[in-house]
Amino acid sequence: MGEAFSIGRLPRIEFGCGSYRKLPTLVAGFGQRLLLVTGACSFARSDAAGWLFQHLQGAGIRWEAVTIAGEPSPEGVDQTVAALRGEAFDCVAGIGGGSVLDAAKAIAGLLLPGNSVMDHLEGVGPELPYRGPATPFIAVPTTAGTGSEATRNAVLSRLGEDGFKKSFRDDRLMAEYAVVDPDLLASCPPELIAANGMDALTQLLEAYVSLRANSITDGLAATGMRAVRDGLLAWYRGEGLELARERMALASLLSGICLAQAGLGSVHGLAQPLGSLFPIPHGVVCGTLVAAATEINIAVMEARDPANPALAKYAEAGRLLGYAGAGDAAARTFLVETLSQWTAAMKLPTLSELGVGAEDFSRIVARCRGSSMKTNPVELTDGEVGLILQGRLG
Repeated sequence: MGEAFSIGRLPRIEFGCGSYRKLPTLVAGFGQRLLLVTGACSFARSDAAGWLFQHLQGAGIRWEAVTIAGEPSPEGVDQTVAALRGEAFDCVAGIGGGSVLDAAKAIAGLLLPGNSVMDHLEGVGPELPYRGPATPFIAVPTTAGTGSEATRNAVLSRLGEDGFKKSFRDDRLMAEYAVVDPDLLASCPPELIAANGMDALTQLLEAYVSLRANSITDGLAATGMRAVRDGLLAWYRGEGLELARERMALASLLSGICLAQAGLGSVHGLAQPLGSLFPIPHGVVCGTLVAAATEINIAVMEARDPANPALAKYAEAGRLLGYAGAGDAAARTFLVETLSQWTAAMKLPTLSELGVGAEDFSRIVARCRGSSMKTNPVELTDGEVGLILQGRLG
């Protein structure tokens, strides 16, 4: 039988150095009243902010600004929506990292309906269908990692023992435009480059071997992994900065498209409880776990499912990251070793350094069976998931 797949809605994409300067015109295409969602301070202090405010004013656009500090919570989204009820915004623009874009996406989805985001979060609350309408949303990433500019879900977190990290998801939340300008990445510090870059790589790799992967996502994921190979360590080390930033901006964008269309895997399954039980940034979780999770997935399939097509794809991923020898087994070994080497080279912390102990494993494993784990290429037992955590305990 032939291949069958579905590709959901994508944003209109403006990619390239200087594409940020198209933003006033894009906003004006929706109207003259803008809600601008940014991070707490970094954007407001940048030259790009000064340029934007000047040109919005010149275009006759009035705006109100909202800032997001840290990873967004349902309570924060609800408070913002309640405070802005009755205001008429023609467009919402989110400018920042993944947390800012996720918050802006959720706010844009609820400004008009006005209800609580808890009504729609997956796995908590009543999970009511989202009816819309959403306010048109423009996503402008200033980091390279989450790919939120190309996804239809807003990830929201509540920290603590009763916490969660869940998605508000609907095609109508997809950005109308994703404006991806590598120049906006220039201020990223090394630790953010490392965590977000490994997040993008994890999303590309997990989508590539996902149970829902297809020919289109495979091609995009392969291109993205080559971009990470050529851009991530160079950017982290301060080498060839303009080209490295461009490669990683592309990798991040492609990772968002791939995860939205194909799903993810065990790393992101574990990222949900780790990010809600502990104050660990999402990219750090991905960066510290991807080598161990890849090694366990491969070992499990080799032992009990050697015909699994994901094994050949893991080998191809090794070749995409630089393996030039013969044999699939050796290519898979190279892949795991490369991921481990990059994790060490960019100083991503171990779980113990992040405050996680072996005594926490049972509650982490108990909460990891969300949507991401369902598209992992092989079903892992609780013990096998525990081995991933053990491999990065330190």
